[in-house]
Amino acid sequence: MKFTRFNIVILVGFLAILGVIVMQLFLLNQAYSFEKKEVEDKIHYALLDVVERIYVDNNSELIVTNQIKKVAHNYYVVNVNDVFENNILEFYLKKEFAKVKLDLDFEYAIYDCGSNNMVYGNYITATSQPSKKCVDCFTKNDDLIYYFAVRFPTLKQSYFTSLKQYWLYTVVLCVVLIVYVYSVLLMLKQKRYTVLQNDFINNMTHEFKTPLASILIASNYANDQEEIKKNPRLSKYIQIIIKQSNKLNEHIEQILSLAKTDSNNIELNKSAVDFRKMVELTKENISLKYTKPVQFDFLFSKNLMVQADEFHFYNIFYNIVENAVKYGPKNPIVTISVKQEETYYSIQIVDNGAGVPKKDLPFIFDKFYRVERTDSKEIEGFGIGLAYVKKIVQLHGWKIKAENINPGLKISIQIPKSEIHE
Repeated sequence: MKFTRFNIVILVGFLAILGVIVMQLFLLNQAYSFEKKEVEDKIHYALLDVVERIYVDNNSELIVTNQIKKVAHNYYVVNVNDVFENNILEFYLKKEFAKVKLDLDFEYAIYDCGSNNMVYGNYITATSQPSKKCVDCFTKNDDLIYYFAVRFPTLKQSYFTSLKQYWLYTVVLCVVLIVYVYSVLLMLKQKRYTVLQNDFINNMTHEFKTPLASILIASNYANDQEEIKKNPRLSKYIQIIIKQSNKLNEHIEQILSLAKTDSNNIELNKSAVDFRKMVELTKENISLKYTKPVQFDFLFSKNLMVQADEFHFYNIFYNIVENAVKYGPKNPIVTISVKQEETYYSIQIVDNGAGVPKKDLPFIFDKFYRVERTDSKEIEGFGIGLAYVKKIVQLHGWKIKAENINPGLKISIQIPKSEIHE
């Protein structure tokens, strides 16, 4: 796999989230161990106190050591080595467990010497819904005479319940990791589709340019022939072919330019560009292309020099102004002004058209997005002109925005003061 910056960021993000989950699992394991040890200590000391109270009641000395024996994780055998009664044992168990705040269900059984069996005592619940009694869970111990056994049926569940906050954090982190992986897979899939799309566009447009160039050469040659010039109908058809071929060629060039900017293969050759000469050139080329009269108003007096790529800087203004003329009224008016703000210059291109519908305005710079015309059911163009403009503006490190005014549309380009001088 090629380690691009994108892949490295994805890998680092994945390892970071995975590391956090591993740390969380480690903390969860530690918390489980601490909780388990704390509960076991509570049980041990509470049972010791029960034995001591039995000896105090019997006026006997506590001579037995290691009275508490843990048989299983939830099963304890207590060697009393002295007589005791069932009801007194249950009272002391309840009291001592409550003293250490051990809110667990428990059941106990006492060894009966006469029957040589464990006699089930009772099931004591900390909640209102006791679990199923397990009479057969208590086994004899042949090495002891006076003893009882205590079992905690819900001990393991209590560990998980007490650690619910840690479990919640762990689940949330796992969900974050799953969402992250899923998002990365979608991004990689989208990136692959984008590469395929750009390859298709490049191949398609280059394949179109060759026959289109042949059509233009043949059409221009035919247009110069005397037979064509003498026949108004044929001359008109040839002019239509030439006009539409040139139009198609412009669309192909725009698609190629946009595909190039999307693939980040474009390199800006910045130099000091005369802003007034640039807009004058735009005015001249627009006037040559369109037959309808276009009024240009330049509302700036200073001769500004902009640090920009001259070719792409011209294309920015040409695309914006051409849209204003193409989709504007019969007598379009294009006003270009420069306003000085605190940290930047705002170059504003304003037309006198109908503007853009409010629902479409946030998307006019999106690639392939086209706005329906109010004066025509046809939607012209491919929706790539303004997308190209925004891409070039961003590559320069500038900002662009569009807003409706009354009447028309205003497009503002914000250029830092450090990149403009008089």
